[in-house]
Amino acid sequence: MLDIKFIRENIDLVRQAIAKRQDTAPLDEILQLDSERRHKVIELENFRHTRRETARDRKMGKEAMEEGRGLRATIRGLEEEVRSLDRQLEELLLQVPNIPRLSVPSGKDERDNVVVRSWGELPSFDFQPAPHWKLGESLGIIDFKRGVKLSGTRFYVLKGAGARLQRAIISFMLDLHTTEHGYQEVYPPFMVKRECMVGASNLPKFADNLYHDEEDDLWFVPTAEVPLTNLHRDEIIPPGILPIYYVASTACFRREKMSAGKDTRGIKRGHQFDKVELYKFTEPSTSDRELEKLVNDAEQVCQKLGLPYRVKQLCTAELGFAATKAYDIEMWAPGCGEWLEVSSCSNCGDFQARRANIRYRSSPDAKPQFVHTLNGSGLALPRVLIAIMENYQQADDSILVPEALQSYVGEKVIK
Repeated sequence: MLDIKFIRENIDLVRQAIAKRQDTAPLDEILQLDSERRHKVIELENFRHTRRETARDRKMGKEAMEEGRGLRATIRGLEEEVRSLDRQLEELLLQVPNIPRLSVPSGKDERDNVVVRSWGELPSFDFQPAPHWKLGESLGIIDFKRGVKLSGTRFYVLKGAGARLQRAIISFMLDLHTTEHGYQEVYPPFMVKRECMVGASNLPKFADNLYHDEEDDLWFVPTAEVPLTNLHRDEIIPPGILPIYYVASTACFRREKMSAGKDTRGIKRGHQFDKVELYKFTEPSTSDRELEKLVNDAEQVCQKLGLPYRVKQLCTAELGFAATKAYDIEMWAPGCGEWLEVSSCSNCGDFQARRANIRYRSSPDAKPQFVHTLNGSGLALPRVLIAIMENYQQADDSILVPEALQSYVGEKVIK
């Protein structure tokens, strides 16, 4: 959430930033409500002052006492008006996206993202590489028909070595991030309260893309970013604790209404998938440096698996709602013939911290400040699974298991 004072004092900058994002926000309504609220607060304080002055007169007669009662009623009415304006203003502020950093390239769509580096050579084959859906069915490790029978379109079943390979990838990534990169593992709930979705910036903007239990008002997480953001909601983090690094593996649930008709073949895009999420709480002065480290942590997964990838800095129009700067990591999938996004790493500044009220003290007597939050996939399935299947496939449709995963899978070849 942006600070209303910042919007008020930098309205032209905010308008330009939102336009660069190819987004919209109710800025005029916000300014109007803010002005109305400030006038009401001044009026309220004037009536409170009058009441205090009246109360100091100990020789009040009946007329003065009645005047005092009238003032109290007026004050209560104004207080409720201010509370109502506060609620309306907050609802509108929650619809305003974050401001891109000046270093973020301007752009209108994904074609304006900038490739900043790449790693590994694209594989060459002496046969026509197959897409993962053909390999999965040939090996009996992906069952599309039974996935649809169980749950409908965009669901599938991993079987045998397919299920074991996915479990191996998750365990490998968790072990790497906890033992080499310094993250603390967390196993959070997969359903959260409404305020958690608001704090992580998923509500109200993306309500149509979320699964919701209306009776208990619980929301299925679209990513572990949501519960990790809210671990420290309404807290003041003591001095000397930051930065905090968390990693979590969860199932993720998305309705995918925004991608209707896209990627209908295979397992690239489903309503349920698994992801290892990296999350950081940092001081503002170090958050940009911590973003680069986070991207590097995600890249090391790709390197250790021996999978070619590239890193792209996202342009203004491609930034996530809460992000002020972001990078995507994409793996090459030769069977599909395309680059697959396996991680999006973002610095959200104090945007989520303001929504979730997460602050820190730099010293015991320092005034609390909002932390900066960062998140990124480290990495996301099933696209890592797709990349392994398609890059390590053999002419007989068997799949070599990357060396880093062999001890987890228990075999060198899936056939």
